[in-house]
Amino acid sequence: KHKKLTGTERNLLSDWKKQGLSNEECAGRLNRHVSTIGRELFRNRVRVIIGKDWEYIYEPNHAQSVAMERKQNAWFAKQPLKNKKIYSYVHKHLRMSWSPEQIAGRLRHIHPEDSSWYICHETIYQYIYKKKTDMTKQGILDARIMDRRLSKGITVATVTDYSRPLYEFLRRKQVRRRKRGGRKSQRVRIPDRVSIHDRPAVIADRKQFGHWEGDSIVGKGHLTGLHTEYERLSSLTRFERMDRINIEGFTRATDKIFGRLPPKARLSVTFDNGSENTGHVRLKQQYGMNTYFADPYSAWQRGGNENANLWIRYYFPKKTDFSTITDDELKDVERELNNRPRKRLGFMTPQEVFIKYINLP
Repeated sequence: KHKKLTGTERNLLSDWKKQGLSNEECAGRLNRHVSTIGRELFRNRVRVIIGKDWEYIYEPNHAQSVAMERKQNAWFAKQPLKNKKIYSYVHKHLRMSWSPEQIAGRLRHIHPEDSSWYICHETIYQYIYKKKTDMTKQGILDARIMDRRLSKGITVATVTDYSRPLYEFLRRKQVRRRKRGGRKSQRVRIPDRVSIHDRPAVIADRKQFGHWEGDSIVGKGHLTGLHTEYERLSSLTRFERMDRINIEGFTRATDKIFGRLPPKARLSVTFDNGSENTGHVRLKQQYGMNTYFADPYSAWQRGGNENANLWIRYYFPKKTDFSTITDDELKDVERELNNRPRKRLGFMTPQEVFIKYINLP
């Protein structure tokens, strides 16, 4: 692999040429090819005035500066994400809050025969988080326009869209990649509680449509919130406002979610152990739904619902006062979540899969 000359080698080369050594002798001393020496002397020379005439000389400090500037410009000339069309697609869908895995998978789904559209999701993550690539070329230019205090030289600026760094478009908005635990359940005495361990295997295997996972998202002051439901086969997410985190709020929300669904789309639901879920018996009485409960402190047993809640928290962070959020805003978020491609669905969207099963005879 070709390796550029270092600053030390350029100083030695300058001294040896002043002593009258040939290019071949300099190449031998540096263990380089003679063409490397010739190219270095020609590309990085500088024109100076000696007496009344112009003359080209080789000056090591100037040569090092020119070489480093050329290297920096070469990096800016490269496409950071394989090609322009992928670069544009990735940035557009990151701003739509798609994950790198969703973006990469969707590209393969809509261009199955064209490998020029293929990109690994890890490549996108590295583009977002690496220091050298935690920026966009256009973003650097935009930053100079927006803020005249920035220097005119090459400046590393994390400006992608309205001065937001790329990682802020990800769900967790983490500056560094790391894992965190989910929210814990609490122990509550629930009447007619059926354990998740008594749930039929067909539900756990995600082989039958109409089985849901339910939970509540608590808002500011533990007063208002959302009741969320996640359909296990299609990954569809539904949520409704709860004016109070209690049985009445639970009942109104579940009626809105399940009331208009056909019977085949509402077979069972698995809850956590929140106190508001003590009203679960009504679901069996009103809609014929079986209800099950996960073990305390075992959020992973309802992993799909917990994951959906994390996405909802992306739009409505903790301490959100849901009384100030309009119904249209809630529906916009729900629609956006259900129209993102999912890896486990072959990069179809939850809405597409849900409608497919609804329309089956």
